[in-house]
Amino acid sequence: MSSSPPSTRTGAALVGALVGTAAGILLVAVAGTFSITVSGVFAGLALGVPAVAGAVVGAATAQGNTRSNPR
Repeated sequence: MSSSPPSTRTGAALVGALVGTAAGILLVAVAGTFSITVSGVFAGLALGVPAVAGAVVGAATAQGNTRSNPR
């Protein structure tokens, strides 16, 4: 079986969501630096979309069991 245990996928999804949220926070900060008016909708999308995308990518790319049995 090549599927990962649920705890591994959950952890990877959480890490991906955190990385995505950090990217969104940087996006909002950069927009504020350039004096672009940041509305609530933009801020929500800038934080939510990368967080969801990061969670999906994290869950999809989670490593399975690292032990190998070549037999």
